Amino acid sequence: MTNYLVYDVFSQSPFGGNQLAVIPDATALPEHDLQRIAREFNFSETTFVYPPADPQNTARVRIFTPTMEVPFAGHPVIGTAVALADLGKGPDMVLELGIGPLTCQAQSGQARFSTSATLERIAEPDTDLVARALGTSADQIALTSHRPVMASLGLAFTLTELASRKVLSELTPDVGAFREGRDAFPSSLDFAQFAYVRDGDTLHARMFAPLDNIPEDPATGSACAALGAFLAQLENRDLDLTIHQGDDMGRPSLIGLKTKNGAVTISGAAVQTMQGTLVY
Repeated sequence: MTNYLVYDVFSQSPFGGNQLAVIPDATALPEHDLQRIAREFNFSETTFVYPPADPQNTARVRIFTPTMEVPFAGHPVIGTAVALADLGKGPDMVLELGIGPLTCQAQSGQARFSTSATLERIAEPDTDLVARALGTSADQIALTSHRPVMASLGLAFTLTELASRKVLSELTPDVGAFREGRDAFPSSLDFAQFAYVRDGDTLHARMFAPLDNIPEDPATGSACAALGAFLAQLENRDLDLTIHQGDDMGRPSLIGLKTKNGAVTISGAAVQTMQGTLVY
């Protein structure tokens, strides 16, 4: 039998943030069951932890959404790092991910990781298509700073600034438009949308990926990292931002983001809410 842990990530309190299932020792699990287990949990991600390929590193971590394995995602890294710290690892760690080794620090329910991966600007999807996907009108997309841009630090998101917090709260995604976007931009995988409003160093955001069985995500560290890298390039300066996500779905999340000389650091809390055993 294999044990699992459930953490709420980017929250200091249970039942906030983004749920994550962690399998702290996945060595006994058959390969063909990994995707099925992730689908059974049906969280936005599940992580499977293995011994590292390099014994100097802490662990090898595989990340699965309900429909696919992904090379990198932010809240699984934060949550898995806190889980490993709770199990006696750390505070300094190197996790082997699909994008390569990632340096993390975790202790006392808090974690952070930094990535120096090069930001990939994949495309600028049509504003009308993005507006339809988000369920708003094109005139509610703010274009003063930038047009909607598909960007990635390991996982692709379309980054879109909106006109107001009210517009953000009233979004009603259109799955048909997501399918159009996926077909037009196959490298996006699922045409995931990360929409935000900004007030100085404070941002409010929402993320939708219905084609990946994630109608809305309460906290998306990889999207925040891509946005931070993009804005730092756009403004040609380092940033120190606080991102609120999940408020409109009743799972408030708080994500810290800093950039320095091209690197992006994501930080946040995680709290364990459940534990159990796979008995199939």
